[in-house]
Amino acid sequence: MSYSVGQVAGFAGVTVRTLHHYDDIGLLVPSERSHAGHRRYGEGDLDRLQRILFYRELGFPLDEVAALLDDPAADPRAHLRRQHDLLTARIEKLQKMAAAVEHAMEANEMGISLTPEERFEVFGDKDPEQYAEEAEQRWGGTRAYAESQRRTAHYTKDDWKRMKAEVADWSERYAALMVAGEPPAGERAMDMAEEHRLHICAWFYECPYDMHQGLAEMYVADERFKAFYDAMRPGLAEHLRAAIVANAARHTA
Repeated sequence: MSYSVGQVAGFAGVTVRTLHHYDDIGLLVPSERSHAGHRRYGEGDLDRLQRILFYRELGFPLDEVAALLDDPAADPRAHLRRQHDLLTARIEKLQKMAAAVEHAMEANEMGISLTPEERFEVFGDKDPEQYAEEAEQRWGGTRAYAESQRRTAHYTKDDWKRMKAEVADWSERYAALMVAGEPPAGERAMDMAEEHRLHICAWFYECPYDMHQGLAEMYVADERFKAFYDAMRPGLAEHLRAAIVANAARHTA
């Protein structure tokens, strides 16, 4: 049984023009012709087309597809390994692009009316709503997330820059505290843990001590947050968690 070029195009989800092109370059030459000279495709042609489309879906150029199908010395596994590496790199790039779009949508929902240049100037690659977003995911997001949305909707570029400067100042002082050998349960460390809690309260949402301790656990369990704090100084995430726990204990005892 054989099929016309139009039928095959319908089966395979490609255009007639594509099949004509494959014929012209010798990639898929139909095994039969009608009395009028029209292309007719047999079962073997359909099998070959299926393999062609498989390699094309993986991103192989047509000349490599032809080599894989016609060269007995070609190693399909080597080609597939190389293509797997390329696809993995592409997936990572697309994931980063998707994350950037998500952040842009979040900023829009929060009412941050900044140009792309201003957004990068203020936030860089950090998410200004990281505390509120993580609180929503961990605790259901109702009260804390709604409060954060309400507050941040009115923040200006200068507000965000001031908040960022406060974080930078705090991180420098906390890193210096660690260099000085201050233990997490020491007064200075606990005071800075309290300052950390009050910063969240001031900028995002009310953060009672039990919630602050929950955040502290997340800072070491979640690799994103651990990397954020450890970038200030290696080991800072663990040190801060212990200081937050000690600070909560002294205020709730």
